[in-house]
Amino acid sequence: MTQDSKGPQDLSDSKALPSERAGRQSTANDLERLVGVLTREYRKDRSRRRWFRLWSLLLVLLLVGGFAGASLMLREDYPSRFTAVVEISGLIGLDQENMAQDLESSFMDAFSAQGARGVVALINSPGGSPVQSGQVYRALRTFKQQHPEVPLLAVISDIGASGAYYIAAAADKIYVDPASIVGSIGVVSRGFGFVDTLEKLGIERRLVTAGDHKSMLDPFSPAQLRDQEMLQGILDDIHAQFIAAVQEGRGSRLQADPELFSGRVWSGEEAVRLGLADGMASLTEVAQQILDAPEIIDFSIQPDWRSALLDQLGVSIVKALGLSDPALR
Repeated sequence: MTQDSKGPQDLSDSKALPSERAGRQSTANDLERLVGVLTREYRKDRSRRRWFRLWSLLLVLLLVGGFAGASLMLREDYPSRFTAVVEISGLIGLDQENMAQDLESSFMDAFSAQGARGVVALINSPGGSPVQSGQVYRALRTFKQQHPEVPLLAVISDIGASGAYYIAAAADKIYVDPASIVGSIGVVSRGFGFVDTLEKLGIERRLVTAGDHKSMLDPFSPAQLRDQEMLQGILDDIHAQFIAAVQEGRGSRLQADPELFSGRVWSGEEAVRLGLADGMASLTEVAQQILDAPEIIDFSIQPDWRSALLDQLGVSIVKALGLSDPALR
């Protein structure tokens, strides 16, 4: 019998086949897993792109709708009879909503609105900048001349003092609550001196100026009598302007009282007695009983809705994409 020379080799190959088949199977599995990973990443990337397009479209729609809504608001039809209100709260000229320019714009809109039977300055403020207060006072006097048919009333709730009362004095009439704080017709300048503190700490003050009064009342230098006298002159001048505005606005209603312009405050009840106010009434009572226009429309400066909308939308997008800082959640 003839023996095939390849027999032993065939036996060796047949033994190696399962191992080779296992290697090939392992390689195929690896490739399959790689394809699966790539497929999933591709799908995730495609999903992210879809969400990005969706949020971008939503942003565009919101902006377009917002601008359209603003246009409709500008063309708002007011009722045939209403009370227009502009709120003055917080520190005048120091809070963003109480800058003279913004308040003047609100009052101008209120006076010009068709159907306004009166404009009410709703005041709850301890005062603020005499410059900003004076600007609003003069603007209100001008609006009254331009719209003599629209009365201007002031309603003081908790407090109407200093610069806030400066503005109220421009009104035809001022109404208060018996417990309101009213007055403070005066001017103040506050500061601190740290000269002794620096000396105790062993700190040397080095100050170089061009101009004899450039460092007037520097808190780290000893106070100079001439500087104090100069500042006192400025305060007296501003105080005189304040007094003149109150006398112009209130006229003969003011009672003779030596402390009237001393800078002190009174309760609402005392303010009526002294002629600083005309009566007791809230905003609702003024609208219903005095102006006979119970519907109230607010012309006060409102927060910028576009900025608020974009801020909220930005936060939503960041959270949706999972990019937000955990500390902010």
